[in-house]
Amino acid sequence: MAEMGKGVTAGKLASNVQKKLTRAQEKVLQKLGKADETKDAMFEEGVTNFNKQMVEGTKLQKDLRAYLAAVKGMHEAARRLQECLADMYEPEWYGKEEVDSIAEDTDLLWIDFHQKLVDHSLISMDTYLGQFPDIKARIAKRDRKLVDFDSARHHFASIQKGKKKDEAKIAKPVALLEKAAPGWAQGIISAHHVAQTNLTRNQAEEELGRAQKVFEEINVDLQEELPALWNSRVGFYVNTFQSVAGLSEKFHREMGKLNQNLNDVMTKLDENHKKSGKAGVKTDGSVKREQDGTNSLARESSLPKSPSKEEAGSAVETAGADSNSLPAAVESPATTNGSAAEAEMPARFLYKVKAMHDYVANDADELEMKSGDIVLVLALDNPDEQDDGWLLGMQEAKWLENKALAAKGVFPENFTQKL
Repeated sequence: MAEMGKGVTAGKLASNVQKKLTRAQEKVLQKLGKADETKDAMFEEGVTNFNKQMVEGTKLQKDLRAYLAAVKGMHEAARRLQECLADMYEPEWYGKEEVDSIAEDTDLLWIDFHQKLVDHSLISMDTYLGQFPDIKARIAKRDRKLVDFDSARHHFASIQKGKKKDEAKIAKPVALLEKAAPGWAQGIISAHHVAQTNLTRNQAEEELGRAQKVFEEINVDLQEELPALWNSRVGFYVNTFQSVAGLSEKFHREMGKLNQNLNDVMTKLDENHKKSGKAGVKTDGSVKREQDGTNSLARESSLPKSPSKEEAGSAVETAGADSNSLPAAVESPATTNGSAAEAEMPARFLYKVKAMHDYVANDADELEMKSGDIVLVLALDNPDEQDDGWLLGMQEAKWLENKALAAKGVFPENFTQKL
C-alpha cells in the first residue's frame, strides 16, 4: 500500500476522511432533528464546570504573575531609594554603618519574598493548570466518539428496520425464479440473499459494539475525573491564598522592623544635628570646626576684656591729675549713653560684640560672620524664644550702610567677644 507520509497510509487516510464525513453527516441529521442524539445531562454539567474552572484558573495565574512582577518592581524601586540614601549619607553622620546594613537587609528581604512566592504559589499554580489541556483534549475526543457511536447505532437500527423490506425484495425474484429455474436452484438463490442480508446486519452490529466500547472507556474515566477536578478547586484556592497571605504578612512584619530601625536612626541624626547646632557647632560642618569652637572658649578666656564704664571714668580722673588736657577720645567713649552714635543704633540694641572666629551660616535665620566683624546685639521681641548660647544681631557695617535694610540673624555667642 502506498505511503502518504510518516506513519500514514492511503488506506488510513481514506478511513479518516470517511469518519469525518460520517460524523459531519450525523451532526447535520441531529441538528435537523432527523436523528436522535445521546444526551448526558450530568456529564454536560461537568463540562460546563470544567470550562468555568479553567477560565478562573487561567485568570488567577495571570493575576498572580502580575503580582509577582509588581513585587519585583517594588524591590527595584526600594533598592534605588536605599542606594540614594546611602550615597547622600555622609560618613561622619550618626548611624552610617547601620543605614548601610539596613539597606543590605532590605534588599535580601525583597529577594527572599519574591522567591518564596514563586516556589509556594506560582509553581503550584502552573502545575494545577497543566492538567487542563489533556482533559480538554479527552473531552473533545469523547464528543467525536459519541458521534461515531450514535452514527453506528442509527446505521444498525436502519438495517434492522429495513430487514423486512429486504426480505420482501428477495421473495419477489424467488417467485419468478420458481417458474424459470429448477427446484433445487430456487433454494440456493434464496439462501444467498439471506446470507447477504445477515452479513450486512452482523457488520453493522459489530461496528456498533466497537463504537460503543471506545466511547464508554473515555466516558467512564471523564465521569470520574471531572467532578473530582471541580471539587479540588476549593483546596487549591485555599492553599494559594494562604501562601500569598502568610508570606506577605511575614515579609511586611520583617520590613516593618527594618523601617522602624531606619526611622530611629533618622530621629537620632536629627536630634544630634539640632543639639550640636545649639552648641554653636553644626553637625554638617566638620570635626575640625567642632574642635575650633571648643578651642575658642579657651582663647576667649585668655583675651583681655574691654573696660567697663566705671573703669573708663577712673581712667579719665587719673589722666586729669597728671595733665591739664584730656584727649577727646577718652573724654567721650563710643558707647556712652546719650551720644550721637547711640541715637543711630537700631531698635532694641543692647551692646556690641566682636567676632573672634569665622562662622558659616547653616540655616536661613543665622548670621554669617568673619573674624574681626563688629556685630550689634539686639533684644528678641519674645525673650522666651532666646536659645541658650545664641544671640540675635546684625553686622554693624551693614547697619551703618543700609540702616533698616540690614539683615538680622542668630549666631553662637561663644564665637564672639563682648565689647
